Amino acid sequence: MMVRATCHCGAVEIEATLSEELAKARRCDCSYCARRQGANVSARVGDVTVLRGADRLSLYQWGTMTAKHWFCSICGIYTHHQRRSDPGEIGINVGCIEGVDLRTLEPIPTTRGGGDGT
Repeated sequence: MMVRATCHCGAVEIEATLSEELAKARRCDCSYCARRQGANVSARVGDVTVLRGADRLSLYQWGTMTAKHWFCSICGIYTHHQRRSDPGEIGINVGCIEGVDLRTLEPIPTTRGGGDGT
């Protein structure tokens, strides 16, 4: 499934071919994601393209520096992250995907995350 996702202000836009259906959305309970609360779905690294705003993306990392969490430097919205558990996989923030009503996917399960991100 091909999706487009944008931050709140529209400065960042990504396109991704999901490797799973939206119904597989999940949240992570690691120390960072538990605070962020962004439900996400998966895509392979090669299936994600930043269409607009690469220069507006900020990167957050900590711990082992394996997980990479990107957010818009203007509006602060988390758009996607590269997973520590599988660096070949990107988590796309479901709340940023055009046309998706997150409430229709509830209840969204929470997965056990590591100390360095999902």
